[in-house]
Amino acid sequence: MKSKLIKEGNPYLRQQIKKVLNEGDMVGHNGGLKDVAYLISRVADTDTTVLILGETGTGKELVAKALHNSSPRKDKLMIRVNCAALPATLIESELFGHEKGSFTGATERRIGKFELANNSTLFLDEIGELALELQVKLLRALQEKEIERIGGKTVVKVNVRIIAATNRDLLQEVQAGRFRSDLYYRLNVFPISMPALRDRAEDIPVLVAHFINKLAQKLDKKITGIAPEELNKLKLYNWPGNVRELEHVMERSAIMATDYTIREIFLPDGNRKAMANPAMQEFKTKSLEDSERDHIRAVLTKCGGKVKGAGGAAELLGVPPTTLHSKMKKLGITKDTY
Repeated sequence: MKSKLIKEGNPYLRQQIKKVLNEGDMVGHNGGLKDVAYLISRVADTDTTVLILGETGTGKELVAKALHNSSPRKDKLMIRVNCAALPATLIESELFGHEKGSFTGATERRIGKFELANNSTLFLDEIGELALELQVKLLRALQEKEIERIGGKTVVKVNVRIIAATNRDLLQEVQAGRFRSDLYYRLNVFPISMPALRDRAEDIPVLVAHFINKLAQKLDKKITGIAPEELNKLKLYNWPGNVRELEHVMERSAIMATDYTIREIFLPDGNRKAMANPAMQEFKTKSLEDSERDHIRAVLTKCGGKVKGAGGAAELLGVPPTTLHSKMKKLGITKDTY
């Protein structure tokens, strides 16, 4: 039902969602990822506040960009603030601006991110790191739709769509007294939860094919595949850094590759045997043939089912189309399986 609604919805929304999923490293067939796409399609063209929840490296900023780029505010730049990047004394000025002479070092007026985001989108990344005293001021800005610069006496009206993101459990933070409950409920109007990579391990072959194609262009290096046993290692790893960590591992491994195939995967030091997730142990029994089947399917999916010709699966895999057809027949790969 959800996929049907996305398919039948606004063509521009479909285009933006596809762009995020295919170009923004959010590729795969996992149900949780499809739920994210569905939620984007439902809320993107509104002004509703969105709270994106998920571990580091799951793609929260990509979702924020998709929401903005699919909204009526898309013609203006989305403004991003990392709430964890600056101390409380500086983040207030970053958000609300300041007047000249309002504190030591304030040699000129500064316009804050709220004003810069007027009639656009303000993305508050790592919102769970915001100090309590600033949470009060943020809540007022959201409620009243107005701000005051530090040292200023003039109220500035702002029309801003808020998207916030965090890797923390904000409800737990509220219970611990580190996050205001009223701000939490103000932000948690439309939550979107990002699935961890370990919870969608079936997408790893698709992601690997995606990164190989991406890195071949970035590094100007002809890399077309990965050894099945190394792909199996990626499936067994627990991925605490999620998709971002997978991309970094693939980049290092691609740089170290000496031919068209990645034959050694370089996992972080001390983590080569970090196969902690019991749910992933099923992959240990997979044969090399199964891994090869998964990889070919992933490449075919990436190529839109195209086997031969420029940009086809055979070219990416570095084999003649006839060889690939024979391999597909042997492995039982048909059009309805990719």
